Amino acid sequence: MAKPTIRVALIGQGFMGRVHSNAYCQAPHFFDLPFNIERKVICGRNRESLQNMAATWGWSEIATDWRAVVERSDVDLVDVAVPNALHATVAIAAAQTGKMVACEKPMATSAEEGARMVTAAGGLPSYVWFNYRRAPAVAFGHQLIEEGRIGRVFHYRATYLQEWGADPTRPPVWKMQRAESGSGVLGDLLSHLVDTAMWLNGPIREVSSLLHTFAPGRDVDDAALLLARFQNGSIGSFEATRYAVGCRNRNAFEIHGERGMLRFNLEDMNRLEFLDATEPRNLHGARSMLINGPDHPYAANFWKPGHIIGYEHTFIAALADFLLTVSRGETPHPDFEDAQRTQLVLDAAERSAASRAWQPVEGSN
Repeated sequence: MAKPTIRVALIGQGFMGRVHSNAYCQAPHFFDLPFNIERKVICGRNRESLQNMAATWGWSEIATDWRAVVERSDVDLVDVAVPNALHATVAIAAAQTGKMVACEKPMATSAEEGARMVTAAGGLPSYVWFNYRRAPAVAFGHQLIEEGRIGRVFHYRATYLQEWGADPTRPPVWKMQRAESGSGVLGDLLSHLVDTAMWLNGPIREVSSLLHTFAPGRDVDDAALLLARFQNGSIGSFEATRYAVGCRNRNAFEIHGERGMLRFNLEDMNRLEFLDATEPRNLHGARSMLINGPDHPYAANFWKPGHIIGYEHTFIAALADFLLTVSRGETPHPDFEDAQRTQLVLDAAERSAASRAWQPVEGSN
């Protein structure tokens, strides 16, 4: 029996447009997907570079009017990879035509926008590209937690450290302009940390935060510090910055519980550190495990055990999981509702920074 075809429109031609294009190309090579993927049309602002990108990544058509694209009857899935300020507008327009919608993170620039996106999507399949859930080491950490290997959690500690904000020679980009980005590292980096934290450790109840801008005249945050209380009684600390000179893309977390410890760093993404505190004390010590199989998440889909994978594979796995879940009639995760819970934490963080006081996360109590 022939597989049905998912016809994709990608809105956005920047870095994430390339990353998503690669996922649409590569997912069928690694996963037995229930759909054929047709890269129908890619939409962006620059027609000349669009033509080159379409030729490179196998998109059948190019377009410069996203409104016309989302109305097309020959498109099934709209993938939103434009600057953050347009996420809600494009995603809502696509959902209102009955199409499936995937959206880059952060889902929105505010909790109010996020709520409107959730309403628009209704019962339609939706997805937000919080891709780090699909790093095999992170997914295996989730498995260990679900198996009770960490036990009651005491501390959750996370950092997302980049350095490019401190480069005075770097040309201005949309991520540095509130009108296009909505925020700085709060939405760009902290959103990843919060999504991963709540996937691994459950909902966040309240937060206390500090947002700081180092560059004179810049209207977005360059750094964010966040303290959090989780519903399970644990406490957390989060740091996100573009001024961590010496760190290219250090997305890391540590979890300390009564039965053990987990530690992950994206800059060494094929490894997960695990300590089993139930062993005799004279044997305590974190083991650094290479999470490339056998018997690890996605080990059957990528290369043989010990052959490392990269950043792009997290998007490939994310897309495959989305399509496989949709084919079973189940809800993909993280969907718009999941991403809205992250948005509510970011909203509380903004309120806390403005008030210099602890703020509850809406809907968490």
